[in-house]
Amino acid sequence: MASTRVVFHFPRHLIDQPVVSYIAKTYELDFNILRASITPESEGLMVLGLEGAPDRLSEALAWAETQGVRLQPLERDVVRDDTRCTQCGACVTACPTGALQKQADTQRVGFDADKCIACELCVPVCPPRAMEVAF
Repeated sequence: MASTRVVFHFPRHLIDQPVVSYIAKTYELDFNILRASITPESEGLMVLGLEGAPDRLSEALAWAETQGVRLQPLERDVVRDDTRCTQCGACVTACPTGALQKQADTQRVGFDADKCIACELCVPVCPPRAMEVAF
């Protein structure tokens, strides 16, 4: 089994189409919607966790792109500006998944992209505004 987390950017003409349902059924994938923002008047955005056979996962993502869905790996969306970060740890206390943690040996804030669900809870609590989530 393989898994990935990816951001689907839906063009307006696909908003009312069952793209995720089709992918799950056709390519035998399990999915978890981590975040979604879809309105009829604009582009839709959905952060998905997908799991299944590696070849089927690749085929599903390729099919989605042929339909006009723009794909983006989730870890590209969570960014910390290290020049602004003061290592205060405020983001650590806000992170529900443990993706942000203080390193015991250095007391610096570490980031594990595999645990991040892009919930954005770290963004408003960061005093120097070093955390950014952009889709």
